[in-house]
Amino acid sequence: MVILVGLALAAATFGRLAARRQLAVAAGRAVLQLAVVSLIITAVLSHLVWSLIFALVMFGVAVGTSARRIGAPRAWPWAAAAIASGVLPVLAVIFLSGTVPWNGPSLVPMAGIIIGGTMTAHSLLGRRLFGALRDDHGLYEAALSIGLPRPAAIAEVTGRHRIEALVPGLDQTRTVGLVTLPGAFVGVLLGGGTPLQAGAAQLIVLIGLLAAQTICVVVGDRLIRAGLLLPKELRVALVP
Repeated sequence: MVILVGLALAAATFGRLAARRQLAVAAGRAVLQLAVVSLIITAVLSHLVWSLIFALVMFGVAVGTSARRIGAPRAWPWAAAAIASGVLPVLAVIFLSGTVPWNGPSLVPMAGIIIGGTMTAHSLLGRRLFGALRDDHGLYEAALSIGLPRPAAIAEVTGRHRIEALVPGLDQTRTVGLVTLPGAFVGVLLGGGTPLQAGAAQLIVLIGLLAAQTICVVVGDRLIRAGLLLPKELRVALVP
């Protein structure tokens, strides 16, 4: 791990990327956080109530992380609404259908995967759309000048950028088995499952992620158009 972190830092230094501190901090946090999780995970997984609490903690961290990443920490309730809109229906389908058993050892990893992937899509959506609104503010004002309401004017600027938030998930799903063998597939195989069982588990994860991310992007886009999910400076510039 030390060598791998060193490779990342060396590449950042060579490429003059202002990310060396972020890379080092991220690696250090990963070590500490997984150490703590390793200490408590046995107790958490042995009781469904504790597993639910742990899942809520993961959701809260995801919301806070994404809200800060998009520069809108004060809009965290709307970020929570967007992420939850994708996470909750997907987990409901997975567990209520009986596809995955309703217990702690299943809830925590499945919730973590879906929450984490949805958080990523939400962050990509916010960063890309907010960047477009800053760069193309003139287009927004032009749309207002011809009589378009504010949500439609925002959509004129952001509409073509929304799909970019889904690109990582789409690429991962399109290339699964050809470029990568994701964690769920490998985990089932290492746990003694058959290749068919591993493939089925991975498909549930990938398609569940696509569904959660797509819903989150649609809801997040609507919240942005409504002027609710915006950084402070954009709220001042866009909302009268």
